[in-house]
Amino acid sequence: MIQVVKANVHHVQGIADVCSVATRATYKDIYTPEYIERVIKKFYNPARILTEVTYSGKDWGGYFAAVENNEVIGACGGGMISDIAGEVYVLYLDPRRRNEGIGTKLLEAVSHQQKYEFHAKEQWVSVQEGNTKGIPFYEARGFVYQHKQAGYGNGEAENDSSLRYHRYL
Repeated sequence: MIQVVKANVHHVQGIADVCSVATRATYKDIYTPEYIERVIKKFYNPARILTEVTYSGKDWGGYFAAVENNEVIGACGGGMISDIAGEVYVLYLDPRRRNEGIGTKLLEAVSHQQKYEFHAKEQWVSVQEGNTKGIPFYEARGFVYQHKQAGYGNGEAENDSSLRYHRYL
């Protein structure tokens, strides 16, 4: 049975693994391998994730982990970007486990935290242009496209775009 729990130190390696595998699977047709590995090294290394599962604040509400048989099969996290607006910063699943409702459960956990603990009235997410998995997922859950902006983490000579989506909570 799949459980969505607030992540703790026991979930660190599982979060690192699932986010790394899912990043490679999601972006292999969008980004260069060098870019993907740079993102994984920066965001999904165990030392950073350990810090992020032990931190508590509105700007980063921590990770939620989808766990089955003591294995992390998905992870999601977000925080507040203003007094009334939350943001989903990360949501990844084991690519073999898509279309089982796990992503929805993870999004619901972060949304519940933002709405009821942090008092968010609205929620934002950035989805990479060309992400054929993420865009339909968020649109099906009520997010509406707002505008395009430069992709987060673009390096020199990289001009990838991120699509900003919004919904009311």
